[in-house]
Amino acid sequence: MFETDVPDFIGNARVVCYAVVNLSLPTGNTQHIVNGKLFNTIYGLAICQYKPGDGYYLFYCTDDWAEVTDTWHETVEDAKDQAEFEYSGIINNWIDK
Repeated sequence: MFETDVPDFIGNARVVCYAVVNLSLPTGNTQHIVNGKLFNTIYGLAICQYKPGDGYYLFYCTDDWAEVTDTWHETVEDAKDQAEFEYSGIINNWIDK
């Protein structure tokens, strides 16, 4: 799947913007545990919203844009700040949907 194949929705959440991680270096500031195991093979990040006014989710996705885990943020900027905390330089990779 290519960047242009990013879906409009991941699950039932509308994709607001996305970034491919492969151009950014993990900072090591966080770890994601999925089903009791360390998961560190994130292909892309997507900032999504289920409904207006309910904040934003930073989805950590596989190469087919399936959500593996997520974090909740009050604003898009907060979600982007979290992504930058985890992946140095990702701030320059965001693409609006």
